[in-house]
Amino acid sequence: MSPAEEERSLPLPERWPRASKFALSACAAAVAELVTFPLDLTKTRLQIQGEAAVRRDGAAAGQAVPYRGMLRTAAGIAQEEGVRKLWQGATPAVYRHIVYTGVRMVTYEHLRDSVLGRAEGENFPLWKAVVGGMSAGAIGQFFASPTDLVKVQMQMEGKRKLEGKPLRFRGVHHAFLKILSEGGVRGLWAGWVPNVQRAALVNMGDLTTYDSVKHFLLLNTTLVDNSVTHSVSSACSGLVAAVLGTPADVVKTRIMNQPRDKQGRGLLYKSSMDCLIQTVQGEGFMSLYKGFIPTWMRMAPWSLVFWLTYEQIRRICGVSSF
Repeated sequence: MSPAEEERSLPLPERWPRASKFALSACAAAVAELVTFPLDLTKTRLQIQGEAAVRRDGAAAGQAVPYRGMLRTAAGIAQEEGVRKLWQGATPAVYRHIVYTGVRMVTYEHLRDSVLGRAEGENFPLWKAVVGGMSAGAIGQFFASPTDLVKVQMQMEGKRKLEGKPLRFRGVHHAFLKILSEGGVRGLWAGWVPNVQRAALVNMGDLTTYDSVKHFLLLNTTLVDNSVTHSVSSACSGLVAAVLGTPADVVKTRIMNQPRDKQGRGLLYKSSMDCLIQTVQGEGFMSLYKGFIPTWMRMAPWSLVFWLTYEQIRRICGVSSF
């Protein structure tokens, strides 16, 4: 058998390992995103509530700020806008995770195994895991930033309708085209800096924590590479990711949702640092943790669903464990 015939006879995961891992991680992420999306919508609405810059500009003059908390916000969306609106913006969110999760998972494994040199059966230094996780998250989010922008803006459409304002978008593709026509290609990457910063922090919590906890348990306890180990590791990764990522997530959401001029420049914030300063000065430090509970309550089940699904899909398809 010739080398070409031998290569064609190999299973797909061995012939195209990175493409296969990209597809498997994208599938697992899509499942996790659809299951937990209502919590993401609730978190986004909470992060916008009481925005000091909006009040200063008079956009919400005379209106009471409905600080209702996570459960009442979710119930209010279902009651006032309809249950289906809890999945408003789910399509671009799935698009985003196909790009974001696929890129970050493939990038992290490449950095970990080829660049940073992890050896099987040995402890992987934490600093290397941190470098790999933050780099993979930043790269993945940069490529996925336009889909994240569309997701955030579509999540706010229901609120605009209740306020008597005209809807901006007819659907996902219309949103992409409108943002592109108003701000150009650069407009599709509005808010990419805090987006990338958040992704780096979240992945330091998610990828780094999951990988480190999992391999620590395998090397230092009697646990084996099964669903129990994956569940414990994902629970730890969800909590750490929420703590590290929520402040950057608040800044990212506000920058992406702010009104813009004809050149695509934000009217409320000049930069992510300006948004951070205005938010802390106008609303206090703890405002950076608006939406923390739904963020954590989403990240915990998201991590659990994603990692369990991903590890099982890899096993079924004959790909080695993460």
